[in-house]
Amino acid sequence: MIHRRAPRPVDIASMGAGVGLLTALSLLSRPSVGPLEYAVAVLAWAAAMVQLWRPVTGALAATVLAVVSPMATTAATVGALQVAWRTRFRTAVAVSLAGIAAHLLQWIWHPNAALGFDWWALLVTVAYGALLGWGTLARSHRDLVISLRERARRAEAEQGRRVAEARAAERRGLAREMHDVLANRLSLVATHAGALEFRPDAPPEKIALAAGVVRDGVHQALEELREVIGLLREDEGATGVQPALEALEGLLADARAAGQVVEVGDGLGGAVPPPTVGRTAFRVVQEGLTNARKHAAGLPADVSLEGAPGGELVVAVGNPLPPAGTGPAVPGSGLGLVGLTERVRLAGGTLDHSAVGGRFELRARLPWPT
Repeated sequence: MIHRRAPRPVDIASMGAGVGLLTALSLLSRPSVGPLEYAVAVLAWAAAMVQLWRPVTGALAATVLAVVSPMATTAATVGALQVAWRTRFRTAVAVSLAGIAAHLLQWIWHPNAALGFDWWALLVTVAYGALLGWGTLARSHRDLVISLRERARRAEAEQGRRVAEARAAERRGLAREMHDVLANRLSLVATHAGALEFRPDAPPEKIALAAGVVRDGVHQALEELREVIGLLREDEGATGVQPALEALEGLLADARAAGQVVEVGDGLGGAVPPPTVGRTAFRVVQEGLTNARKHAAGLPADVSLEGAPGGELVVAVGNPLPPAGTGPAVPGSGLGLVGLTERVRLAGGTLDHSAVGGRFELRARLPWPT
C-alpha cells in the first residue's frame, strides 16, 4: 500500500526544521567549508522538502548530492526512511542500495581518516539497513491499523444493517398479525350487518343482538387498528396470529416439558389485558424463556405479571447468570431482543434488560387502557 496523504503543516515544519538543523550542525562541525558545501546543503534541504510530496524523487536527488558532499547525508538518510515508510518494499530496497552506493562513492571525495574504508562500508550498510527496517515496520503497522479500522467500520455497518432488518421484520410480522385479526373481526361485523340488511323482519331481540355484535366488533377493530397506524405491510404470505396472554399456560407447559424449571408470579388478580397488549406480553415471556434456555440451560427461570386496567402491565422474566466461560446451548443471531424492543415500542411501552447481581432480567412495561 502506498501512502498518498498530503503533508500537513506540522509535517512540513518538522521536516524543514529537523533537516535544516542537522545540516547546519554538519556545516559547523567541518574545519573548512567551501561554496560547494553551502550549495549542496541548500539543495539537499530542498530535496528533503520535496520528499514530503514525492518521497522517491526527493530521496534520489539527495542521494546523488551525497556523492558530492557529506552535507547531503542527512537528507539522503531521511529520504530512505520516507521511502521505506510510504512506498513499496522493492522501491525502498532500491533507494537504500542507491544510498549505500552513493556513500561508498563519497569516500573517494571525502575519505574519513578516523575510519578505514571497510568500517565505513559496514557503518553505511548497517545504517541504511536499520532505516529500511524501521520504515518498513512503521508502514506495516500503519497498514494494519487502517485495515482494522476498515474492518471495524464494515462490522459496525453490517450490524446496523442487521438491526434495521430485524426491526423491519418485526414490524412486518406485527402488521401481518394485526391484518389477520382485523380481517377476522371485520368479517364478523360484515356478516351481522348483512343479516340486518337482508332480514329487516327478524325479531327485535335478534336485531339487537346483531347490532351489539356489530358495535363491539367495530370498537375492537378500532382498538386493534391503533397498533398498525404507521406500519407498512408488504404483500407476503400470511402467517399465524401471535397468541395472546391467554395462551401463556400452554407456553409454560411446553417449556416445562422441555425440562425448564419455570416459576410464575401472577399479580393480575384475574384481570385480562386487551388482546393487543396480551400478544405483546406473550411475546416478551416467550423471548425471555427462549433466551434463558439458550444462555442459562439447566437453570430455573421466573416469570412475573403485574398491573391493572388504567395503568400498565409489567412483564418480567429473569434467570440466574450461567458460570463464566459457559457458551450458549444454542447459537443465536443476537437480534431477538432488537425485534422485541421494536414490538414493545410500537405497543407504546418500554423494554429493559440488564445483568445485575448475578441475574439477567428482561422487563417490559406496556400501557393497559381501561
